[in-house]
Amino acid sequence: MTDFQFETGKEFAVAMDARDPLSDYRNRFFIPQHAGQDCVYLSGHSLGLQPKSAAAYVQQELDDWAALGVEGHFRARHPWMPYHDLLAEQTAAVVGAKACEVVVMNSLTVNLHLMMVSFYRPTPSKHKIVIERGAFPSDQYAVKSQLHYHGYDPATSLIELTPRPGEACLRDDDIVSLIAHSGNDIALILLGGVNYATGQAFDIEAITQIGHAKGCIVAFDMAHAVGNLQLSLHECGPDFAVWCSYKYLNGGPGCVGGCFVHERHAHSTHLPRFTGWWGHDQESRFEMPSTFEPMFGAEGWQLSNPSIMSMSVLRASMDIFHEAGMGQLREKSVSLTSYLEFLLHANASAKFSILTPKESTRRGAQLSLRIRQHGHKLCDKLAEEGIVGDWREPDILRVAPVPLYNSYRDVFRFVQRFSELMV
Repeated sequence: MTDFQFETGKEFAVAMDARDPLSDYRNRFFIPQHAGQDCVYLSGHSLGLQPKSAAAYVQQELDDWAALGVEGHFRARHPWMPYHDLLAEQTAAVVGAKACEVVVMNSLTVNLHLMMVSFYRPTPSKHKIVIERGAFPSDQYAVKSQLHYHGYDPATSLIELTPRPGEACLRDDDIVSLIAHSGNDIALILLGGVNYATGQAFDIEAITQIGHAKGCIVAFDMAHAVGNLQLSLHECGPDFAVWCSYKYLNGGPGCVGGCFVHERHAHSTHLPRFTGWWGHDQESRFEMPSTFEPMFGAEGWQLSNPSIMSMSVLRASMDIFHEAGMGQLREKSVSLTSYLEFLLHANASAKFSILTPKESTRRGAQLSLRIRQHGHKLCDKLAEEGIVGDWREPDILRVAPVPLYNSYRDVFRFVQRFSELMV
């Protein structure tokens, strides 16, 4: 589908939707309504839509709880004690990992702290952390707090990758160059798989390779990449990654997050870690031993039993991902986002610009638009008319055509009204 030459008329959008092999998946999600018709919902990068099947998945667990009480841990239709295992294979497929390398647990920032406890091991000569300037604030807070905890000052121990003057995104060469030049001082490289503000996707493999060559731990916050990009975490080889599940993965507000720990660390029982009962070897867990023995792989970083209700909603969405496949979803995503970019260029104005890289390999579904004046009011006006993106201060409107439930007509309607309001 990416080989099509785009056209500006509505008829083209209608024709593209008619030939889209994934179009039926839209019917498996609740689309918010406005004035009796579907909203143009382009905010799946912030909160994904609810799968229509989610209620039945949750109801099953409520019914088993009502009927079985505590016995549901072992006798439920999907027993609760190993419930997270139901998500392991599907999660691994979405992030390009082995099942032993992933676990669904906690929230993103909790997982980030747990990983840094194990993998950020500063020394007087190698203690710096690299993040991108403009990383999501939670990442900045977490990293700075870890530096303080270890007795280091972020003013001297935090390296923020910064775009060149006049540019919005980082250049890949500049990232590699900084690591190559300063790597001997760097203990941890922590970047977003996709930057939340600009929509820039980073070269995970290249960053990992140069980081490891300099003896650095390499990690990624994949909140805006999981379910968006076609990932290969095992092959690319970062040490760990963390993510939330309520954006592209459609797990619902505050849904349980996820974590990747590369297989080479699966037997690293010597790594310091904060431990909890749920990470203990499940074969002896109920013997209540006083000495902690971690489970193999990423599961060994678990602390507590997770919310079954939260995971049941995530299961509903992950079953859809498993059926559709990330290959097809990514192909449609590239086409949809390219179509969005094409229409915006066809309606070019000095009043806005696109911040996100133009190369499909350097972005996911999201385009970030810099609005020169009154952008927040523009975003509010669009929302009042049932066209939903989101606003990030000081001047960014983010929109994301998500391939599971967005259509070419959604993109056409957005650009048509956006352009009218920009006049």
